[in-house]
Amino acid sequence: MKHLLTTQGLSKGDAILLLDTSAQMAATQSRENKKLPTLRGRTVVNLFYEDSTRTRISFETAAKRLSADVINFSAKGSSVSKGESLKDTALTLHAMGADAVVVRHSASGAAHQLAHAGWLDAGVLNAGDGMHQHPTQALLDAFTIRRHLVGNVGEDGRGTDTSAGADLSGLRVAIVGDVLHSRVARSNVYLLHTLGAEVTLVAPPTLVPVGVETWPCRVSYHLDETLEQWQPDAVMMLRVQRERMSGGSGSFFPSPMEYSRKFGFDARRLAVLPDHSIVMHPGPMNRGLEISAAAADHPRSVIVEQVANGVAVRMAALYLLLAGTDAAGTDERNTL
Repeated sequence: MKHLLTTQGLSKGDAILLLDTSAQMAATQSRENKKLPTLRGRTVVNLFYEDSTRTRISFETAAKRLSADVINFSAKGSSVSKGESLKDTALTLHAMGADAVVVRHSASGAAHQLAHAGWLDAGVLNAGDGMHQHPTQALLDAFTIRRHLVGNVGEDGRGTDTSAGADLSGLRVAIVGDVLHSRVARSNVYLLHTLGAEVTLVAPPTLVPVGVETWPCRVSYHLDETLEQWQPDAVMMLRVQRERMSGGSGSFFPSPMEYSRKFGFDARRLAVLPDHSIVMHPGPMNRGLEISAAAADHPRSVIVEQVANGVAVRMAALYLLLAGTDAAGTDERNTL
C-alpha cells in the first residue's frame, strides 16, 4: 500500500485486508506489553493544519505502539503561521527523511496533492481533508460494526471476534445529521457500500450536499420514519459542525432546539431500534444537540469503543503502508 487517501474506489479486498489487519493489531493491545517492534527505525510525521484531539492522539499512539519515531507538527506556532506553503513544508519533511506523513488539512484535496506532487518520497495517510474524506475514521467505524454485528463480541465488546474475512452484507446503517460538512459521512458511505451494507443518510434538506443523488445510498429527511420503518442495525450520529457554518447555526436550521427535536437521537428513539442495534458517533459529541446523554452512555452505545478501535485501525494502516507485503497488488493499485 503506497498511500491511504480515500475510501472511494477502495476495493473490497483491500478494505477487508485493512479490517482483518486491524483485528490482528487489536488482539495485541490486550497484552501487558502493547508495543510491537514492527516499525522500529521508521519516522512518522503527524502534520496537522487543523485542531484535533482524538485523531492526532490516536495516530501518535498507533505509531508509538509500532515502535516508530513520531514527530508532531502543528501549524500553530510553526513556519506555516509565517506564510510557509504546503510544498515547502513537504520539502522540509523530505529532507528530514520522513517515512510516512499523516496529514489533516482544511483544504479538500490537500492529502492527494501531498501524495502525488513529487515533493516528498513518503507514504501519505489522510487524517481528514476539508469536507472531503477521512478514510481511517470510516475504517474504524466499519471495524466496530463488523465486530459487533458480524463477530458476535456482545455489548461489552469483549467477546470473541469471529468476523475475520467477512464483509457487511445485509446490514443497514443510518447516518444522521450534518452530512453537508461531514467528511466522515462521505468516507463511510463509500466504504460501507463497498463492504455490502445498505446506507441511508438522514438530515434536514439544508444539510444534504448538492449531488448526493450520485452517492451509493438512500436519503431521508425524517428520522423517526427511518428508524421505525427501515429498522437500521447501526445508527451513526454526526456532529453538528458549527465551526463550518458561516453565519451561525441559524443559516442551516431554525434553532438548536428545533434541530434536536427533529434529528437528535435520544432514549425514545433508541427504544424503536432492534435489540441488537448499536449507536455510534465519531466524536466529539455535542451532548443535548445531536445526541442525548442517555443515548450516548447507553450500553448499546459503542462510542468509547470506536476510540479504542481507532488505534488498532491506524496501526494497521501504518503497518500496511510501511511494512506490509505487496500481496495486495502493485503500488499503483494500492494508492487508495
